[in-house]
Order: sequence, then structure tokens, then C-alpha cells
Amino acid sequence: MALSKNKLKYIQSLKEKKGRKEHKTFVAEGDKMVSELLGCMKCQILVATQSFILSQKRNIEVEETVEVDASELKRISFVKNPQNALAVFYQPEYDVENLYIDDRLSLALDEVQDPGNLGTIVRIADWYGIENIFCSRNSADIYNPKTVQATMGAIARVKVHYVDLEEFLKSKQDIPVYGTFLDGENMYQKKLTSNGIIVMGNEGNGISPVMEKHITEKLFIPNYPANRITSESLNVSVATAIICAEFRRKLF
Repeated sequence: MALSKNKLKYIQSLKEKKGRKEHKTFVAEGDKMVSELLGCMKCQILVATQSFILSQKRNIEVEETVEVDASELKRISFVKNPQNALAVFYQPEYDVENLYIDDRLSLALDEVQDPGNLGTIVRIADWYGIENIFCSRNSADIYNPKTVQATMGAIARVKVHYVDLEEFLKSKQDIPVYGTFLDGENMYQKKLTSNGIIVMGNEGNGISPVMEKHITEKLFIPNYPANRITSESLNVSVATAIICAEFRRKLF
């Protein structure tokens, strides 16, 4: 069954945020990625080679399956070297208002702009058992194809919410709200909790002054040795990994 021109046009429209917002769907590619998401997200269209379709040993719920060859898949793919599957999934809907997170660790992102950084942070959160990430409305789009690919399937388990971040942090002053600053306390010498919100800032500007007002615990990731001239800052996804690792290490 060949992919119709209308379906091709529709899938291509999902490269853009406007198209994703209109249809409330997104594209995922790659054998492992698609296979992982098929187990936990509602799939609208699966475009795949025969070998991929036959490899799916469980019953999968897909509204429409289109079998294609490698050349056809390459024609519609968003990536340079496609594998055997591309799928269109519905964007999940989460009830943020009734989400209770006070007893666990969550991440908040203050205008993280790079799709790759956001995707990597989702993957880091998944590794460290952090189930919720709260993004300011101007942060990168979790459903950008580059972001989805960077999550390496973690988007299946980590819930990403877009909120008025200032109002959200205001409402969470009964739990610790952590943030990284050059004048913060050495995180290796500070007692860290198993619950709270870790705020990570914009790639160029860090945590904004507006959000800083709601930070209750300022942390600093020390360089080594302390008096050595070094880089001005760490990449936000790298910093997130270091911080999450230390929070979880303190639990052992």
C-alpha cells in the first residue's frame, strides 16, 4: 500500500510546530523508538517496512498501517539515514491541576531553547526516575522531531508539561525549590532532599530573575580545582545530569 499524497503532506506538516499544534500529533522515527512508543502511546499512522511490521510480536493498536520499502521511507523521513519505521502518535494529555508531586523530585525548565538539550534532559530524567518536567511556555517544543529523537524513547515515560512557570513555582513554596547559581552552596556539601523541584535555566542566561525569587535553595556545581581558570558554565543538559546524579546518590 503506497502512501497517499495527502498522508505525505500531512506527515510533512508535522515538522512544524503549527502543524503539530493543529493536529495534536507528532512524529517518531527509528525501530527502537517506534517500537517503544507503540507500547504506551496511541498511534495514528505507522509507516514501516515489512520486516519491522513482522518484528512486532505483540498486538499493537494502530489506526492505520502503511507498508513501504526503504526508498519510500527515505522519501518521507525527517532524518538523514532512516531505519525501518516512522510513526505518527497522538500527543498525550495530562491533568496538571490534579497532579500531586510534593513527595517526589521533579524538574522545571526556565526557557531551555535547544531541542537537543530538552530531549537529553528528558532522557536524563528517565534514567534517574524523575517522572515530571515542567517547562516555561517559551521553552523548546517536546514534540519537535529533533527533541523526540534526542529523548531516545524516554518521552514514553517522562511527562512534559508546559505551564506558567512563575505561577507554578509560587504554588510550590511548601517544598524545596532548587536552582543552580554561581553564588550558591556547594551541592556536594549540602543536604539534599528526596523531594522538591530542580529548576534549570536558559542556555545563555541561566535562571531568570523572575524565577530566582521563588528558589528556596541555591546550589553551585563546583569546578576542580576551585582556583583554576575554567569554562564560564556547563551545558544545561550536562549540568542537569550532574545535579540529578548527586540528588539520587544521597539516597543510597
